[in-house]
Amino acid sequence: MARISLPSLDSSLPGIPQSVLAVSMEAKYQCQQCHQVLRKPVQAQCGHRFCVHCFKLLTSSGPKPCEACRQEEIYEEPQSILNSNEAFPDNAAGREIASLPAKCISEGCSWTGCIKEYEAQHEGKCEYERVPCETCQVLILRSEKERHNERECEARTLNCKYCKVSFNFKEIKAHDEICQKFPMQCKDCGKKKIPREKFLDHSRSCAKSKTACPFSEIGCKVVIDNGKHSDHEQTSVMEHMRLILAMMSLVRLQRPEAPGLGEWQEDSGLGLYRAPEDGATATAATDGGGAAASGQTFGLDHKVRALENIVCVLNREVERSSLTLEAFSRQHRLDQDKIENLGNKVRQLERTLTMRDLQLAETDQTLRELQFCTFDGVFVWKIADFSRRRQDAVAGRTPAMFSPAFYSSKYGYKMCLRLYLNGDGTGRGTHLSLFFVVMRGKCDALLKWPFSQKVTLMLLDQNNREHIIDAFRPDVSSTSFQRPISEMNIASGCPLFCPLAKLAGKSSYLRDDTIFIKAIVDLTGL
Repeated sequence: MARISLPSLDSSLPGIPQSVLAVSMEAKYQCQQCHQVLRKPVQAQCGHRFCVHCFKLLTSSGPKPCEACRQEEIYEEPQSILNSNEAFPDNAAGREIASLPAKCISEGCSWTGCIKEYEAQHEGKCEYERVPCETCQVLILRSEKERHNERECEARTLNCKYCKVSFNFKEIKAHDEICQKFPMQCKDCGKKKIPREKFLDHSRSCAKSKTACPFSEIGCKVVIDNGKHSDHEQTSVMEHMRLILAMMSLVRLQRPEAPGLGEWQEDSGLGLYRAPEDGATATAATDGGGAAASGQTFGLDHKVRALENIVCVLNREVERSSLTLEAFSRQHRLDQDKIENLGNKVRQLERTLTMRDLQLAETDQTLRELQFCTFDGVFVWKIADFSRRRQDAVAGRTPAMFSPAFYSSKYGYKMCLRLYLNGDGTGRGTHLSLFFVVMRGKCDALLKWPFSQKVTLMLLDQNNREHIIDAFRPDVSSTSFQRPISEMNIASGCPLFCPLAKLAGKSSYLRDDTIFIKAIVDLTGL
């Protein structure tokens, strides 16, 4: 008996589940490996049957002893050795199995038929079958798979509608917390849809936003509207100074080891404290108690005035810095708006350039067509580089080539030729195959359909002696000659137009690696 090569039997599935059978399964239909119903059965030389998929797995690493022979105690070498070179497809068993009655095992499905119909029409297509989601692995009905992937899958990928960044559905809340484009609302002025990346700038400039006084760290509890900080600082100077004095006194009490009162001196209009130098004599010991008290009072007043001067200068510097910062912030926002506008203009220009490129490509195509176009139903097609084009056809890189379009008249039928240099259909590898194609034209609505003109196809003898000619009248019932609804109809013509042997050697049809094909459309009756 002739053996077959098992790789020619293609099956990536093990046996069919026994529960699919609508009748009890006979032992002869059972795979000896997977113990299911045989799928594309093959028979080993020992007589046992296997699914082709199971048999390939068994023998993938080389010949194996048949376990079924051992269990039945009929093991005998070499007949009981499983070898892919000695197995053959059991077509008789395959036909018997194909005719067995079958039913769908999916809950809720009422399909019935035979095993052949189950494999061809129902297996892997049942709408009631539960299949795992490719992303989250949850079992779902096949009919609900698309809706699950779009709306229910916990592991589906989404794009943020604000910043367009892709993320997992489970991370949607975490992403909303950090998305720089996420719209926020100002609680003070009520403005909505403020991107998170611009919210801080808005909070600083919002007229109704409130912030704590800069002196809150030393006890000022006033909360002020933005833009009114300078007014508050001017009206509350003395209160702020008292807070500063209280803080300094508290610091002094916490450091009793500090030396006596220092010396305050005026320096460039600012009160600056000068600490007493080491080795200075303490003259206060010789003064009376009243003089000491008077000196302390004078020193405190001097400190207050000096601190007032310091605070005023710092206030002016802070105000100038605030104004400068606000100006920079406004300029930054203006620059960002300009950048965004320029980006929009660049994208618009890119779209315009793309449209121009498409228009140029269409114009170039039209010019090429007009260069070779004829309007009298006669067309001569020159095909140069024949050897290279034929090699491309043999290798399958360019099996077919189309001619430029030609017309029966200026407002007539639009047509072209299709040539297979290595043949097509019955002529593959032995003949040139030449076909005639009716194309969609601008004036088709004015023409008579179906196309019924006689067509003559010729391979020209470059010695002008014996041209190869084939002619046909269109079959008006064929869709190839009805009014085109797409760019071109199905090609119709001569698959055995010219034997390739006639182009070998010093052929008069092939000169300078060039052939000429001529098409003539009979215009009688137009």
